Amino acid sequence: MKKALSVAGALMLLPSIGQAQEINPLPGFYLGAGAGIANFMNTSTNVGGLIQGSLGFGFGALVAGYDFVGPRVELEVGYGQVPITAYLPQGQFNVTGRQLQFMGKVMYDFFPAYWLTPYIGAGAGLALIDSTNGAFTDTQFAYEGLVGVGWNIDSQWRAMLEGRYIGTTSPSVNVNGTNVTYNNNNIVVLVGAQYKFPPSTAAPAPPPTPAAAAPSFMVFFDWDRSNLSAQALSTIKQAAAAYRSKGSARITASGHTDTSGPEAYNMALSLRRANAVKEYLVSLGVSSGRIETISYGKERPICTESSEDCYAQNRRAVTVVTSGAASS
Repeated sequence: MKKALSVAGALMLLPSIGQAQEINPLPGFYLGAGAGIANFMNTSTNVGGLIQGSLGFGFGALVAGYDFVGPRVELEVGYGQVPITAYLPQGQFNVTGRQLQFMGKVMYDFFPAYWLTPYIGAGAGLALIDSTNGAFTDTQFAYEGLVGVGWNIDSQWRAMLEGRYIGTTSPSVNVNGTNVTYNNNNIVVLVGAQYKFPPSTAAPAPPPTPAAAAPSFMVFFDWDRSNLSAQALSTIKQAAAAYRSKGSARITASGHTDTSGPEAYNMALSLRRANAVKEYLVSLGVSSGRIETISYGKERPICTESSEDCYAQNRRAVTVVTSGAASS
C-alpha cells in the first residue's frame, strides 16, 4: 500500500556566501523550494501482515511565507513517492506510494539575527494519497513536526537542512475485495532555500527645525537597554529644573537607537527609552500631561561611522524643554 511524504520548504544551496557573524533580519514575505529523501515507516494493517517501505524522494514549494523575525508562518504544497512492499494474507504486492500534500505551518527561529539559526515547526493540512499505482483516491488529514538549521546568507537569502516527521490519519485500499487500512508515517530529510522580498523603503520625512534657544538634554543607553544610568538620572534632573524655570513649559522626550536590529524592534526600543525619561521626569514633579514622547528608531543617527563609539552615540534619548507647545 502506500505512502509517501510531502515536503516543502526550500531548494538548493544558493548564491554564495558572506559569513558575517550577524545580519539584520527584517519582517517580510518569502518564497522557497526544497527537495530530499523520504522513508515510509514499516507498519502492520487491520488484516494482519506487514507493509515495508524503502527510500523514496519528495519535493515541494512554499506558496507563501511570512517572517515576523523569530516566528514564521508558511503555506506549502509538497509531493513525494516511496516504493512499498505489502506482505498480506492475500499475497505480496509491490506498489509506488504517492502523496500530494497541502500544509499550513507555524515555525520559530531561535537566533534570527545570526548567520546560523536552528528552528522548529509544526503543520497541519490535507493529503491526497495513492497507494495502488492508480490515482489520488484517498483524502486524509495530514500533520507534521520538524526541526532544522538555517544558514542566513544575508537578510534575503537562506539555505537550510531540515528533518521532518509527516503523518496522516489512516488511509485504506481495496485488495482483492478486502478493505486494508494501515498507518501512514514518514521521515523526510531535505535541503532547500528561501528568498525574502526586500521591504519597500520610503524616504523618512525631513526633521523639523528645532525651536530656537530651547534647552536640550541628552542621555545614552547600553545596547538593547532602556534603563537609566546614574549619569542619565543627573542629566534628567537638569531638564526638570529647566522645565520649572520656564513656568508654563512643555517637554519632548525622543528615543533613538543604533542601526542594528529590525526596524519594528528599534521603534519599540526607542519608545521604551523615551518613556523611561518621561517616567523619571514625572517622579521629579513634572506633570505627565506636559510631556510628549516620540519614537524615531534608527531614522535619525547623529553619527554614521561603523564603530562602537559611533553606535553608542546613537543609542540615546533627547529631552527638549520649550515654552510653548511640544515640538518633535
